[in-house]
Amino acid sequence: MKNVYITVTGTRHYYGTDFMKKGMRLKLVKDKENEIDGEAIAVETDGLGKVGYVANSPHTVLGESMSAGRLYDKIGKSAAADIVYITPQGVVCRVRKSSFTGGLK
Repeated sequence: MKNVYITVTGTRHYYGTDFMKKGMRLKLVKDKENEIDGEAIAVETDGLGKVGYVANSPHTVLGESMSAGRLYDKIGKSAAADIVYITPQGVVCRVRKSSFTGGLK
């Protein structure tokens, strides 16, 4: 299975990115209560809770990252990802292979 990357966005609405470090593990949790986006995936970290969302728009997905909509049905209720890059436009993470419930196409 190839590596799958996601972009974390919306961090400025929570705690920013100053506390984030390369290699830090984040938890991806399906946000079934989200009234705006039916495929929303919240991003959480221990001690702080929600720190952003997996990008789900062509305007916020960086590079070849997978959008929340493309990732949503490939994971269970939650997944794990590790930070690879922190940029002003978003945080790029690699989704842990153990997070997937089925194969990737």
